[in-house]
Amino acid sequence: MTLKDPICAIATPLGKGAIGVVRLSGEGALEVASRVWRGKDPRKLKGGRFTLGEVVDPETGEVLDQALLLVFRAPRSYTGEDACEFHTHGSMAVLRRVLEALVKAGARLAGPGEFTFRAYMNGKLDLAQAEAVLALVEAEGDLARRQALRSLEGSFSRKIAALEDRLLSLLAHIQALLDYPEEGVEPLEARRVIGEVLEEVEALLAQARSSRLAQRGARLALIGAPNAGKSSLLNALLGYERALVSPIPGTTRDYLEAPLELFGIPLVAVDTAGIRDTLDPLERAGVERALRIAEEADLVLYVADRSAPRPSLPPLPPRTLKVATKADLPPLWEDAEFIPVSSVTGEGLGQLKEAIREAFLGRGGG
Repeated sequence: MTLKDPICAIATPLGKGAIGVVRLSGEGALEVASRVWRGKDPRKLKGGRFTLGEVVDPETGEVLDQALLLVFRAPRSYTGEDACEFHTHGSMAVLRRVLEALVKAGARLAGPGEFTFRAYMNGKLDLAQAEAVLALVEAEGDLARRQALRSLEGSFSRKIAALEDRLLSLLAHIQALLDYPEEGVEPLEARRVIGEVLEEVEALLAQARSSRLAQRGARLALIGAPNAGKSSLLNALLGYERALVSPIPGTTRDYLEAPLELFGIPLVAVDTAGIRDTLDPLERAGVERALRIAEEADLVLYVADRSAPRPSLPPLPPRTLKVATKADLPPLWEDAEFIPVSSVTGEGLGQLKEAIREAFLGRGGG
């Protein structure tokens, strides 16, 4: 294995599709491509141009597929090398044969992440950008997509470079204080810069926490007494009816999960059984499971019906938001710690979503 030999790989997800892409890169890549291509000579094509032709077996001349060939000239390619892409029909039978043809013609199969590794080694990406490539590929929510794209475009790298410059300047300032104390170098300036640098580092750490959340997602548990409006609230957050809603207390005896995206954050919302003392063994098992789910959740919504007598608060995890449901009905109690919400009219839903966003990302985060 070298860092210059031609490598190839299927670039599109495995499975059936209208179009599949096989990528080829490295020293001599266009020579390899010319051995499997029937059409305009890839070695003579300008970079950034498509051409129509056929992919053939270099040993037998068998036509494998009609395809488009896209050529990239070094250094104007992802890897910084001469490279090309074969855009074929998307069946695995076609893609496998094209890959086999390229290996016969002198390329080898790329190792995991080798195209991006070459991009890094050739100075096309730094380490933060290389990580961002994977993050962008794996992004499931819009927040993860935005953050990965910003990092890929160099936003994070520029912040780190600026921070490095400030630290080097600070080091020079401190060195001057130590070497020439009689010259009147101002120590307060060093303290000011240290404070600013610490603020910038804290902001970068907060951004890193936000990025981890955006990538892995989070669990949001809804707990409360029976008939408090948990299932209705879940449906209101989702925008469609996922949970069964009934005026009969104890309808939800097991938990119910539903995917939910808020402000680009991928969440799994969990509707749990109503919490109350009960002799019913099945309902009691549901209550115990609800409490376990709340303990393991990233954020808990404690739901209480403000049109009914106020329930006593159970022990709640630290990361809990309190929600007073049925805000469209006359209240029997009020509490400033509770966010009033009506699942019927939508009143307070926006405020609740904003509180969820702040709980995960902080004020102004994302």
